[in-house]
Amino acid sequence: MRNLWNDAETSGMTDLDLLVYQSRLVGAEASLVLWGGGNTSVKTTLPDFRGRDTPALVIKSSGADLKTARPEDFTALRLDDVAALFDRDDMPDEEMAAYLEHCALDPGGRRPSIETLLHAFIPAASVVHSHSDAVISLTNSGDPRAAARAVYGHQATVVEYLRPGFRLSKLVGSVARDESGCSGVVLSNHGLVTWGDDPGEAYQRHIDLVTRAEEYAASKARGKTVFAPGKGRRPSSPERRREVAAALAPVLRGLVCRTSRGVLRYDDSPGVLDLLASENGPRLTGIGPATPDHLVHTKRVPLWVDVKDPEDIPDLRDALGLGVDRFARAYEDWYRRHSDGTIPMRDPYPRVVLVPGVGMWTAGKDARAASIAWDMYRHTIDVLASAETVGSYTSLSERDAFEAEYWAMELYKLSLAPGEGPLAGRVALVTGGAHGIGEGICRRLAAAGAHVVVADLDAQGAADLAEDMVRSHGPARAMACRMDVTREDDVSAAFDRARLAYGGLDILVSNAGIAPVGAIDRLSLEEWQRAFDVNTTGHFLAAREAVRIMREQATGGSLVFIGTKNVPSPGKDFGAYSASKAAEVQLARVLAIENGEFGIRCNVVNPDAVFQGSNLWSREVREQRAGAHGIGVEEIEEFYRQRNLLRERVTASDVAETVLFLAGDGSAKTTGAMIPVDGGLRDAFPR
Repeated sequence: MRNLWNDAETSGMTDLDLLVYQSRLVGAEASLVLWGGGNTSVKTTLPDFRGRDTPALVIKSSGADLKTARPEDFTALRLDDVAALFDRDDMPDEEMAAYLEHCALDPGGRRPSIETLLHAFIPAASVVHSHSDAVISLTNSGDPRAAARAVYGHQATVVEYLRPGFRLSKLVGSVARDESGCSGVVLSNHGLVTWGDDPGEAYQRHIDLVTRAEEYAASKARGKTVFAPGKGRRPSSPERRREVAAALAPVLRGLVCRTSRGVLRYDDSPGVLDLLASENGPRLTGIGPATPDHLVHTKRVPLWVDVKDPEDIPDLRDALGLGVDRFARAYEDWYRRHSDGTIPMRDPYPRVVLVPGVGMWTAGKDARAASIAWDMYRHTIDVLASAETVGSYTSLSERDAFEAEYWAMELYKLSLAPGEGPLAGRVALVTGGAHGIGEGICRRLAAAGAHVVVADLDAQGAADLAEDMVRSHGPARAMACRMDVTREDDVSAAFDRARLAYGGLDILVSNAGIAPVGAIDRLSLEEWQRAFDVNTTGHFLAAREAVRIMREQATGGSLVFIGTKNVPSPGKDFGAYSASKAAEVQLARVLAIENGEFGIRCNVVNPDAVFQGSNLWSREVREQRAGAHGIGVEEIEEFYRQRNLLRERVTASDVAETVLFLAGDGSAKTTGAMIPVDGGLRDAFPR
């Protein structure tokens, strides 16, 4: 592992600046810490509320992420008060947390790391704790003491597994105080702790010990194949494998997200497929997690689903259903064996699903959570392979795993997550999503928590919008795909991308449309047909794919069609547009009739005169409509504003608010409805 410390960069830094610098270096290395894991600290002097210099421990706050560390991500405590606890024999977690609140230099600040006492009890000025893959490969190899002696001699000491808390902190503190020449502690099933006289020394010792573990594991791996091919088979090509995965994803999503909304992440990378093809795969994946920190995100073990033919989609669907039910029963039994009933059981469904020949899915409440589970299990696969070359992979006992997953201090970290929007965990696809009304809808759904597929004939416009939403709402919260709604293959491919990216679909906003103008007696057959291809057949093709996915998921869904004021109140020279949109609305009504029994709703929004960013209001259409009303082109927007009862300009955001209502639970008992968003037009009142 490369030592990235740069003395030139750190010259003149304060202790806190050095801590932030050190933390970012540790956090930037994925094989050291994942998603809020790991801890760093420094002992320094800070002013208290009266301005008096006070010995202080500055440590990462609970749930903060090292790779993006900022000064405000650390909590300062009075060191003398915290270190005084070393003389005690034991201390319950709740009492410890309450005590540390009184030690804070800023009583209103963030809660410190759950391993604060461990850092305080080590007398050195700076401490680094990571969950290094290489070190965990040693500690999970059957005989961690022998492996650590072979690698480190007396430079690092192995301590037995204990759940983080007072007892582990005192044990590590005792080792650090008593053993001369020791610069680190290897925590069984948990990682590595190093220390030094300053953040630079603590970091560099950490990198040195990790590097030696990596080199040792590499030497033991020479000539060995852990994931030797066995009975697992792969479909004939990546294309076929992903075709199978796309077919399975909505079924699986419906099975594992029964109690709460969520999304899936799919992976068929070579490392995953090697594990799944291995004869050792079922045994190794059934042993347990690499570290206790993984449990909250991945559960103790994954679900392994095996079938004779990984291309037999009906057989695979049946096997997934049986496997998820079996997993849930086993989880419930495990919970009952170890729980005293004081903490409610978490959902019993798997977070990691392994299907030989197909790939791996990870599940989470949103794309970020699914990615955390994915990242952690990818590292678990690396640890499995490395630990097997060193010895024989081992993990926590069932009891220890239960205490780790249901540890109140760890569950507290989950409570720090931001509040969820009304569409959290849902997936929406918006046709014609790159501009105008479609863009407004995409942005509003994403702001409400949805994961949004921006589908549009303008591929670059869709990509630009998706990138902007990702910047605003986080990685994987939006994706773009080019879609011509008149082409069956295009539509099918876009929905398959949603299946693979998120596991399925909850919301379709069928918005794409065109507005040809001209009197019927002067309209060409080609223009007439094009209007129906986009404004009617396009909605049919998109809705057909959406309904198929929603039925496979068996979790309901919402279809929202963007109609027009011209359906109830057609306009002169808008015959093709009015007729094709009227057919769209009739299609929506039939969809509501046919899918109500599956919990799938279908409703229509009828906007009028939305000009901003709209491709419908081309120069040609503006000129034609202005001529029809006997006004100048420059007056067209004001004319439409003045003709509605509210004298208001209708915007894409106005339409998006109504779509949000129809997409979410607020309209759970509404289907087959048609809602105008037109400022109030008497001729267009639904009747």
